[in-house]
Amino acid sequence: MAPGLVLFGLFSLVPAVTVVLFSFTDVSGIPGIGWNWVGFKNYTRFFASGEASANLGVLWRTLVFAFCVTVVLNALALGTAVLLNNKIKGAAFFRAIIFMPVVLGVTVTGLIWSLFFNPTGGPAASIWALFGQSSAFLGDPNLALGIVIFVQIWMSLGYSMMIYHAGLMAIPAELYEAATVDGANAFQRFRRITVPLIAPATTVNVLISIIGSLQTYQIIYVLTGSRPSTSVLAMQIFALGFGGSSEQGYASAISMVQFVLTAIISLIALWFLRRQETQL
Repeated sequence: MAPGLVLFGLFSLVPAVTVVLFSFTDVSGIPGIGWNWVGFKNYTRFFASGEASANLGVLWRTLVFAFCVTVVLNALALGTAVLLNNKIKGAAFFRAIIFMPVVLGVTVTGLIWSLFFNPTGGPAASIWALFGQSSAFLGDPNLALGIVIFVQIWMSLGYSMMIYHAGLMAIPAELYEAATVDGANAFQRFRRITVPLIAPATTVNVLISIIGSLQTYQIIYVLTGSRPSTSVLAMQIFALGFGGSSEQGYASAISMVQFVLTAIISLIALWFLRRQETQL
């Protein structure tokens, strides 16, 4: 295990500790420019009155993004997995089609939907024009975040669906047959058999969705860039650390705020879901 531990320490542990240390400095990341130890100045700046309003807006959008993605994604993934788990013709083909966006990657997915929502000639603009309307779509502050949430769900649906599918495959068919003989309808079988027995898969999917959505910035960057209407914590970290401002010390402090937020929400979700597993 020694080589694996060395690689883990080199590429995971060392960068993590470095980020913590950088959060207490004013390092810019620009070669040749010195940096100083500033203590908690970066953290007080994030919560200071001058920037509190904008940063609270970023926090709120991050939570909205994570909540919508987690809830809608898992509902759709579970429904799709249950539907395709029945012995219907072409189920394997439809599962492959739904899983395809996972293979495409973030950049390809972002470019596809950027073309689709192109306000000057994209398919969405053509559909909108049929109703006598026009929109900037990704440039519209009222629509941009919703579109990004939709694309994130579309991109992740196949992965979550396959986890639920694996959980459904592990449920013995005899349980459904016995419930049917006892007079249980489809909803009762789903509520009393499917939901309790796929609880571990639900826990995995929900935690992956929460952690992934709270740390997402790639699809947002490809679709909208660094715009205030779609700015989340991860996007703000990327813009400050590697954008034009080059404030890696401040970006490191925000990343620690993001880490604490993600850890708290994930631990609460894990505690609740594990409790539900035992109750079910």
